[in-house]
This record gives sequence, structure tokens and C-alpha cells, in this order.
Amino acid sequence: MEIEASSVSETTRRDASVPGRCVQRKFTPAPIWSSAMLAALQTGVKGGKWHSLIDKVSRLETLKMGWVQVERNAGAAGVDRMSVTRFAQAKDRYLAELARGLRDGSYCPQPVRRVYIPKGKGQRPLGIPAVKDRVVQAALKLVIEPIFEHEFAPRSYGFRPGLGCKDALREVDQYLKAGYFWVVDADLQSYFDTIPHAPLLAKVGRRIADGQVLGLVQRFLKQDIMEDLKRWTPTSGSPQGAVVSPLLANIYLHELDVEMRQAGLVMVRYADDAVVLCRSREEAEAALARMRIWVAANGLTLHPDKTHIGDCRVDGQGFEFLGYRFEAGQRWVRKKSLMSLRDKIRTMTKRTVGHSIECVIASLNPTLKGWYGYFKHAHHFIFSSIDGFVRRRLRALLRRQKHRPGQGRCLNDHKQWPNAFFAALGLFMMLEVHRLARQSR
Repeated sequence: MEIEASSVSETTRRDASVPGRCVQRKFTPAPIWSSAMLAALQTGVKGGKWHSLIDKVSRLETLKMGWVQVERNAGAAGVDRMSVTRFAQAKDRYLAELARGLRDGSYCPQPVRRVYIPKGKGQRPLGIPAVKDRVVQAALKLVIEPIFEHEFAPRSYGFRPGLGCKDALREVDQYLKAGYFWVVDADLQSYFDTIPHAPLLAKVGRRIADGQVLGLVQRFLKQDIMEDLKRWTPTSGSPQGAVVSPLLANIYLHELDVEMRQAGLVMVRYADDAVVLCRSREEAEAALARMRIWVAANGLTLHPDKTHIGDCRVDGQGFEFLGYRFEAGQRWVRKKSLMSLRDKIRTMTKRTVGHSIECVIASLNPTLKGWYGYFKHAHHFIFSSIDGFVRRRLRALLRRQKHRPGQGRCLNDHKQWPNAFFAALGLFMMLEVHRLARQSR
């Protein structure tokens, strides 16, 4: 019997190190998980391994659910140039072909198309699998994710159902307030590109005994990569951009989560971004030494420049985590996050834009609201700075539209177009929203 969509696997954890701290999370496995399977998650299965899972991956209903996720996420076409829109036009035929290929073993993933996206001053490689392969990966993830999700540590927040960046930041903030000021800021160098395949497959194999499913995972890890006219087979790593990669990345680091927790250490991790919060420098140094040993033993590398220990109460010794910088008792916005927003604002307020000021403000507001929604806990000084930057850009745009040369400050544009002018046009102003929010609290 299949479970109803409303049936929920619920996990509650009480952390004794922070009095009263209670985290409750709800995770609903896909309906392909039967009542007996859900019960087995709680009581365990014979030998601790799951058998006969490929029939659930190849089931047409599972592939349809995988397709829904792929269609929702959209994304670019892979090496076969088949777009999500084109797949949708004949989805029933394509899904049936995938189901047959998975059942008879003839399914073979296509190469991954490599592109590059900006990251800081450089670029980050991104793998784009074909739409058909994304559907199969989504179906595979629906089947195997609950097995590992049931065991994952409560302080692992990256790419997990029902959890996100804000949960991880809330956890960090809680421990800082409890006196955990010494922090190990750990950065795994090129983590997704360097995960060793054999140990990763071994970790997956500790819970899954279905040879066809393990073979499918291996084929996704060994997918050829195509970049322009070059093609090669990777010997390590899991492509960023692949549907199943975040789950595999969490599986590989799960043992690190367990080791740190068993040692009594507080490590909050979001994918490959982790911080260990400690009460003293000695504890932090011991934590970093333990982490270095585990990382080296598992074929990974800590970034020599980005990994450090510091007392986040002191200027210059803070740490960065998920877009924020924690330093001197305050939460600031990381410089890269701030520059990224400024670049977006510059693009949307170019002086050559042909739209009216009302249209420009309407296009700006969703970006400003979304950014504020994430960084609303930062120091209020940053909101004043951004508001001023946005208004200067808009005044320069108005000056260009009126064919007035020169610099706005010299021409006293703030008198012709005061702050109230933009407020009347509905411009989202972060400092004012922040002020009203504080008053309501």
C-alpha cells in the first residue's frame, strides 16, 4: 500500500548543549515509498542494506515525478540540444523509452555539457546533463534519498528537504549567542570536482545492495564531459549541476558530520561550506586538527588560504558563512555578496536604458526585496548604503533622460528628485522596511 501525500516522516531533536533548543523538521518521502518501507526506515532492514530498488526507479510513475521536478527547474539543454520544452512535447514517449531502458539495462547517460559561470574574479565549471538524464537522476534521487536522509546529521543543512541557508544561519547565531566565539572556518578546495569515486560508491553501497542502482550511480559519476570539441571521462568528482550530485556530496561528508559530533564538537555544514563553533582557542585548534586528518584520509583537501581559526568577537578574525560575515559581534554582508548585488543594480539601471523610471523601479523591486529578505539580519548600515546607491543610479538615469550632462552631486539632483520622490513611485527602500520591522518587534 502506498502512503498518502499527507503522511509525514517527522524528526525532532533537542540539543542539550543549548538549553531549550529544539529543532523540528518535516520530510515527506515520495509516494513511491510504501508503508512497509517507511516502517523499515525506523526499525532497520536486514543487514542494514536495501535491495531491489531499480524497479522503483524504472517505474513510469517515478519517472513522471522526476520529470515534474526537471520541468519545474527548467534549465538549459544538454549535448543533444533537447530543451525542456521540446521534451515536454513528447514526454509520454520519452518517459516510456527511459522506463524500458532502465528495466532492460540498455539505458546509458549521454555526456555532460560543461559551461562556466562567474565566481568571484574567476569562473566555476558547471555540468549540464541532457534532459533525459536529469529525469532519470531525479527518479533515482526520489528512491534513494530517504534512505540516507533518515541518517543525516541534524547540523547538515545543504540541499536537504525542508532545510536551507536560513536554518543553518539560525543555528550558527544560536551558538554564537551561547558563547561559542572561537570558530574554525573550513573550506574544502574544489570539493565537488575532487570527490573520489571508489570511496563514494563504497559509502553508497553500505546502504544499497541493488547492483543495478549502484551501476546507475557509477554511470552518472563516469559520464563523459564535453567542452567545445574536447571530451574526456572524469576520474573523480560529481558534476555541479547534476540532479543527484548534492545528495552524493552529502553522503560522502556524512561520516565527517558523525565524527565531529561524536567528539562533542559543534559543526554546522551547508554542503562543502562548514564552520566549527568552539568555546576556546584550544578546542578550535583540536577541531581543525581532527578535520585535517579526516579530510586527508578521505582524499580531499582543505583550502590553505580560506581555512582558518579566529575569535569572531575581534575585528579581522571573523568568518564568512552563506553570504554573511560574522565579526566583532555583528552580522555583516560578505563583500562578494554586496558586490554581486551592486553589479545587478548597475545592469538594471544603465543610463542607456529606454524604459521609464516607473518601469525601472518595478524591475528593481523584486531583486531588492529578495536580497533584503535574505540579509535582513545584517547590520542596518548596509541598508542605508544600498538605498543611497540605488537612488544615485536612478538620478543618473533621470539626468540622462533629460539630456543633462555632468555629475549629479554637483547639480544637486537630490533636491530635484529627493528620497520622497522615489518613495512615491514605490521604490523598495531597505532601511525604511528595516526600521518598521524593528518597531513592530
